[in-house]
Amino acid sequence: MTEPLATHVLVELWGVRTELLNDAKALEAVLIDAAKAARCEVLGALHHQFTPQGASVVVLVAESHLSIHTWPEHGYAAVDILTCGKTLPEAGVASLIAHLA
Repeated sequence: MTEPLATHVLVELWGVRTELLNDAKALEAVLIDAAKAARCEVLGALHHQFTPQGASVVVLVAESHLSIHTWPEHGYAAVDILTCGKTLPEAGVASLIAHLA
């Protein structure tokens, strides 16, 4: 049996504060913290603030990526974490929940 090449985690978060889901810069910081908690090497980040609301953030890591897309009007965020190597994606998820709960 071979080792998996990567771990892919999809997370749906409901009941998140509207003002946080509508702040692309704050979400970028949250995602970078999650990447660090997952023991990833952060290479860069890109965020976009939508009008009238919503945000998308992508954090590129040496091990792949983390992303979040939000719908503040529904208190909803969709998160994608894809990592390879000796990372701890579950720790990244825990960090996200701690910041967004």
